[in-house]
Amino acid sequence: MFRFLQPLIAACALAAGVAHAAFPERPITIVVPYAPGGAADAVARVLATRLGARLGTSVIVDNKAGASGTIGASYVAKAPADGYTMLYDATPYSINPHLFPKMPYASTALQPLSLVLLAPNVLIVKADSPLKNVNDLIARAKAAPGKLNFASGGSGTVQRLAAELFRQQLHLDMVHVPYKSGGPAITDVMAGQVDFMFGTVAATYPHVSGGKLRALAVSAPERSRRLPDVPTVAETVIPGYEAYEWNGVFLPAGTPEPIAAQLRQAVQDVMKEDEVKQRLADMGAQPVGSTPAEFATFLKKEDAKWGEVVRKGHIKLD
Repeated sequence: MFRFLQPLIAACALAAGVAHAAFPERPITIVVPYAPGGAADAVARVLATRLGARLGTSVIVDNKAGASGTIGASYVAKAPADGYTMLYDATPYSINPHLFPKMPYASTALQPLSLVLLAPNVLIVKADSPLKNVNDLIARAKAAPGKLNFASGGSGTVQRLAAELFRQQLHLDMVHVPYKSGGPAITDVMAGQVDFMFGTVAATYPHVSGGKLRALAVSAPERSRRLPDVPTVAETVIPGYEAYEWNGVFLPAGTPEPIAAQLRQAVQDVMKEDEVKQRLADMGAQPVGSTPAEFATFLKKEDAKWGEVVRKGHIKLD
C-alpha cells in the first residue's frame, strides 16, 4: 500500500514546498505607465531601488507609456497575480474611466496596495503678470468672460481638472488650452502666451524661485513647505478646495495575501526612510505609505470628485 501512497506523499510535499517558497525568488518589475523623465517615473525609480534593498532582489522599472496611462495599467491588470509585476500609477488612474468610452481592463482587475505620495499643484502666472493674486485673476475672468485662458498637459491630467474644478466652483467662463505635456505648457505661461495654469511644485518651483513665474495659490488644504508664503486656494476663495497629484502602487487582483502584505510593508518602510522623505520634500510632495484599505477609500473619493468635474465640464479627450 505504501507504494501506492508514494505519489500522493510526493505531491503533497511538492505542494507544501511551493506554498512556503520564499518570496521573492526573482526580480520584480514595476510598470510605470508614463514616459521616462516625468515625476511619477522619477519617484518610481527611487522606490524601486529602496524596495530592492529591502526585498533582497532586483526591482526593475519598465515604462509602458501611452493612452493616458491605460496601456501600462492594462498590462499589469493582465499579468500573473504572483507579486512579480506591480503598477506605479498616478492621478489619471482616477480620471481615465470618466474620459474613455471603454477601459481596456476591468475596474476590479487591479487591487490597491499603497498610496505612496500626495503632491499639490500651484496656480502660476508669468512673473510680470498684472494678476498679483487669486482675486485679481477672478476679477479679470468675470470682467471679460471667455477671454482668460489656462494651460494644461492634456484633458486627462490633474492640471486640467484642478483648473476646471476652480472654474466650476467660482462659475467662471475661461478657455482651456491643451498641450501634449506639462513642460511646454509651463513654457508658454512663462512667455505670456497663456494666462495661467496649475502645475506641480516640482515642475514650477525652479521657475518661481528663479523669478520667471509667480505663484498665486496652492491646491492643497495646507501651504507648501517649499512655498510657505503662497496661500492656498482653500484659505483664499474656495473653502475645502483641494487637487493633488498622487502616486500609488497596485497589484493584479488575486495576488496572494502573504505576498501582498510583504510588498505593502516594504513600501511603507521605504516611505519612512529619511532620505526618501527628503527627496519627496524637495519635490514638494508628501510621503504617505498607506494600507490597501486606506488607499481604496482614497481612490473612491477621487473617482467621485473627478467624475463629477468631467461630467459638469463636458470634458472630452483632446
